[in-house]
Amino acid sequence: MGLDLLPFVEGAENLLIVDAAELGEEPGTVRLLEGSDISSFLDMKFSVHQIGLPDMLFAAELMDISPRRLAMVGVQPQDMGTGTELSETLSNAMGDVLHSVIEKLSAWGVAPSRRSHVPGHTL
Repeated sequence: MGLDLLPFVEGAENLLIVDAAELGEEPGTVRLLEGSDISSFLDMKFSVHQIGLPDMLFAAELMDISPRRLAMVGVQPQDMGTGTELSETLSNAMGDVLHSVIEKLSAWGVAPSRRSHVPGHTL
């Protein structure tokens, strides 16, 4: 997906990435990364989702369309295999992930709101 995300980044003031990632922590651990910590982390390529993300962020920087603020909420999975379903470990961590996301958005002055229903989701 990497470079395909550039149009969504262009003009964005903030970019919050949420992903399962190898953090070197206990499964289910949630961690917030910001600024240069994200670049260093993405350079390690510990997630299959990160394959195009560093390229997209680098291209955004070259094109001078990088968001002013960048953060990543990462959650340590039980294993880094691919799949189509959320593991029990990640499912159990979703409350902490959501809390971190809301906290970061609020710090940026974004007022998150709860939807009454999102098709296919129970949050």
